[in-house]
Amino acid sequence: MNLFGNRHDIEKYTGSIRQAAGIKRYTLDEGTGRGVRAAEVWNGSGLSFSVLFDRGMDIGPASYKGMPFAFISPSGDFANPAFYSPDGIDWLRSFGGGLLTGCGLRNVGSPSLLNGETFGLHGRLSNIPAFNSSVREEWEGTRYILELSGAMRESMFFGENMLLKRKISTELGANYIQIEDSVENQSSSPDHLMLLYHINIGYPMLCGDSSLNAVEHQVSPRDTVAEKGIALWNKCQSPEKNYAEQCFYHDIPASGDGFSRISMLNPRVGLELEVAYRKAELPFLTQWKQMGHGSYVMGLEPANCHVSGVEKEFESRTLRTIQPGEIINFCVRISIREI
Repeated sequence: MNLFGNRHDIEKYTGSIRQAAGIKRYTLDEGTGRGVRAAEVWNGSGLSFSVLFDRGMDIGPASYKGMPFAFISPSGDFANPAFYSPDGIDWLRSFGGGLLTGCGLRNVGSPSLLNGETFGLHGRLSNIPAFNSSVREEWEGTRYILELSGAMRESMFFGENMLLKRKISTELGANYIQIEDSVENQSSSPDHLMLLYHINIGYPMLCGDSSLNAVEHQVSPRDTVAEKGIALWNKCQSPEKNYAEQCFYHDIPASGDGFSRISMLNPRVGLELEVAYRKAELPFLTQWKQMGHGSYVMGLEPANCHVSGVEKEFESRTLRTIQPGEIINFCVRISIREI
C-alpha cells in the first residue's frame, strides 16, 4: 500500500517521518502492569500494535484503521513478571491476551511432570523480560523499516540454559507483522524445546459472521469435546454462556515458499487476517475455539508441539530435542487485508 509516495515525496510533505510511521517506547505505570517496558508501533497503513519487552516480547493490543482485532482478557493489564506464578494453571492469572503470547520454552499446554520436574501451564516464556532490547527505524532503499529486537533467556543453575532472540518487524505502508525467532541451547546437555505462538483474535474481527479458511488438510480433535464440534471447526458463532473450549490440530501443507497458511475472513468488517508460518520448524497448528461470554477468542497457534504438556509430548515421541550449541530458527507472519 503506497499512501505516501517515495522517500522524496515524504520528506517534502512532512517535517518528520514519524508523522506517518514510527516506534514510541514507553513504560506502563498503573495496576499489575506497572514497570513493564513496551513500545507502540504504527506504520501508516492503519496497522498499529504494541510490543511488551518485559513479557517475552509478546504483542499486546493491535488494531487496523482504529478497529481492534486482538483479544484482551480480564487480566489485560499485561502484568509485570514479578506477579508470575509457575504453579499449575496460575499462568492464566497474568495472561492478558493480546495479539501474540509466547508459550514455551520447555512446556506448552497442560501442566505436566517429566523426569521429576514440574512444569506449569504454557511455560515461562511470556513472563521473561527481554534484554539487549532495541528498536530500528530507517530507510533500506525504498522501504522504511520498523524493527524491534531483544533476547529472552530461560535458565537455571544446574539446569537448562536456552536463549531466544526475537525480531518483530513491519514497514511503512505494509499490512503485516513478522516475527523471527532463533532459539539456542547454550547448555552442555541436550534439552527439549517446545514453542507455540498463541495468536489471539477477538471481537469485532471475530464474530458470528467470521469463518476460517485454509487449503484442504487434515483436522483432528484434541479430545471428546472437540470431536463433537469438528464438523464446524471453521465456523464462528456468537458468545455462549458456559461454552466448553474446543481445540483442533491442523496439518496444513506448505506452499512453494515453505509457509503454511490459515486465515479468518469477516465479511461484516470486510477484512481477512492471515497467519503464515514456516512449516519445517512449526509442523503443527492448534486452533483454540473459545466462544464464551467474556472469553470470546479464536486462537490460531503455530507450534513445534501439541498442547497437552511435555509428558504427553514425550510419550507420543513428538518432543523436539535441541542439542548443545544448536540454533533453530522460526518465522511467523500475521497479515491483515481488506476484502
